Amino acid sequence: MRRLLKKIRNTLRYKLLLLVLLPIFLVIPLVLFLAGHWGQRFGYDQLYHKVSIDLSVAHHAFETFKQSNLSTIGALAESYSFRTSFYEGNARSLQLQLDELKKKHNLAFIHITDKSGRWLYEDSPPFKSKPSTLTEQAMQGTPVFGIEIFSRQELQKESALLAQRVELPLLKTPYAVPSDKEKEDRAMMLRMVYPIHDLLVDETVAVIDVGVLINNNFQLVDTIRDLAYGEGSLMKGSIGTVTIFLDDVRISTNVPLGKGERALGTRVSEKVRNHVLNEGYNWVDRAFVVNDWYISSYEPIYNVSGERVGMLYAGFLEAPFREQMTAALQILIGMFVIVMVLAGFWAFLGAKAIFHPVEAMTLVVRDTQQGKESRIGQVSSHDELGELAIQFDTMLDLIHEREEEIRKAGEELEHKVDERTRELQQKNTDLKETIHLLKETREQLVMSKKLAALGELTAGIAHELNNPTAVILGNMEVLMAELGSKLEPVKFEADLVIEQVDRIRSIINNLLQYSRPTEFGGDVENLNINKLMEDTLILVRHLIDKKQIRVKRNFTAMTSVNINRQELQQVIINLLVNAIQAMEKHGELTITTREWDDKGVVIGVRDNGSGIEEQHKDRLFDPFFSTKKSDGTGLGLSVSYGLIRRYGGNISVESTLGEGTLFEIWLLTNPSVDEASQEQAFDKIIEGGLH
Repeated sequence: MRRLLKKIRNTLRYKLLLLVLLPIFLVIPLVLFLAGHWGQRFGYDQLYHKVSIDLSVAHHAFETFKQSNLSTIGALAESYSFRTSFYEGNARSLQLQLDELKKKHNLAFIHITDKSGRWLYEDSPPFKSKPSTLTEQAMQGTPVFGIEIFSRQELQKESALLAQRVELPLLKTPYAVPSDKEKEDRAMMLRMVYPIHDLLVDETVAVIDVGVLINNNFQLVDTIRDLAYGEGSLMKGSIGTVTIFLDDVRISTNVPLGKGERALGTRVSEKVRNHVLNEGYNWVDRAFVVNDWYISSYEPIYNVSGERVGMLYAGFLEAPFREQMTAALQILIGMFVIVMVLAGFWAFLGAKAIFHPVEAMTLVVRDTQQGKESRIGQVSSHDELGELAIQFDTMLDLIHEREEEIRKAGEELEHKVDERTRELQQKNTDLKETIHLLKETREQLVMSKKLAALGELTAGIAHELNNPTAVILGNMEVLMAELGSKLEPVKFEADLVIEQVDRIRSIINNLLQYSRPTEFGGDVENLNINKLMEDTLILVRHLIDKKQIRVKRNFTAMTSVNINRQELQQVIINLLVNAIQAMEKHGELTITTREWDDKGVVIGVRDNGSGIEEQHKDRLFDPFFSTKKSDGTGLGLSVSYGLIRRYGGNISVESTLGEGTLFEIWLLTNPSVDEASQEQAFDKIIEGGLH
């Protein structure tokens, strides 16, 4: 050992050999350990995944068992012979059918009961079944089933033989919760209640109450086991098991206790009991089952009241899997030992030939990692390693040059990216503003063209209608004057004609005002908007009081506006009347005034009515368009819009269906009503935006 240590200290070849072999002997055992650990963990993860699936299969099979039994009871209840015997009150025939079904399907009990649980049509005295919410549900006409726990007294009421059948001595079990209880005499019962519906009175008059005993029901657990652990599903030597617990006691299982014995009366471990029964979670892990370790999965069983009364278990023996994993690990260790020996031998043979160039390159690599400029330089070896050392130096020089070029290019690229990003952000902002302005401009141009075209049309119609209405009105006056007292029988009709002619003339006047608003304009005066709003509210007070509408005011505008008082008041009254008509009784009307930056004033009229449908919003200011079912000409908003636009302003609308509508009038402080001034004002509105 001393000679070996001396050679390692004084000979580079041995140092290199140690440098090569030491990592091998350190890393390979670590890799071996990690591989074994990972393999074992991966294997157990797969086992846990499988047992989880097995539990799902067992759960499904258990639920299918419940449903199939309920279907069997339903088949009897809906059969012709049963219903005939029931309606005829043939107690003997009913009892024979019940006894046959009970014997055929190994039922614990079967009764026909009324809604109070009293037995009907039986030879036994009129007992009452155990009270259950299932009976109440079934009396509503719905077949139901669920798990219930029967005490010894309740079982004796059904059958003394049944009470003896479930009695089970408790066996001492490792890891179970300590208990002084020596036996389990309760029963877990699958209880099914099927309604009997009387078609003549159209109601449920009785139910079939059936119980299937889960205790010692080996056919059930063996069937579930065969479904979950069919042939070829487990490794050779392992066994699959299924158990049904009452509380923490195995009452039906195929877990072996000894040769040919089932582990009935044994109990689950304390850890599993707390996790599943007390906390209500599923368990998927290793667990000690009776006398060996099993890959186990448990889930709680709930009674009809939602209480945890037992557990369903599925699992398989762990030992065969553990033995196979151990054998695989031993083979893996053997393979790694062989590889380590071969690697050490090969390293020993090659250490003398390669140590010098390798050492030189190692030193350069270390210097490079620390940020130092270092090269191998001239080497005496002329073989592949010597050439490699020369190329290594050349490569380092090239790498240094490329790094410098990349650094400079990176700095330049970063600068260009930042500059281009700023340009794109600015262009994106400009593009969004342009799109917004174009959209508003297009909407305004479309509205202007629409108003111009409709104005020419309505002006012609109005002038053409004025003449015949004047003739009608004049002749009606002459006719009424000529008839004198003879007019009395038809006076109502005559007044109605005159009233409708006046209505036509009013519509014509609105048409003319809409088509040529400049001819109807009045004097412009400087108005206090807040005072004008108060005065206008007085004019519609009767409509507000009629619907008992609450009015909220929020007047903050301080700027006066130059505009014709009557025209602006006409617009406001129109909006107020529309808002009042849109609301039911006890609605809320909100009126606001506020400053419009340095341009003018904004007047708001908000209601909490039904709102405006989306497809109607674009047509609100079209002439003759109205959403009112009656008394609507469709000219109010059109005329109002024309009046406000004539002064360079605008009317905007926001509405949410079912919540209400907000109309806002945007007024310039000093508008001009000539065409050039209107266009300038319009452009200013577009530039400023109605925000």
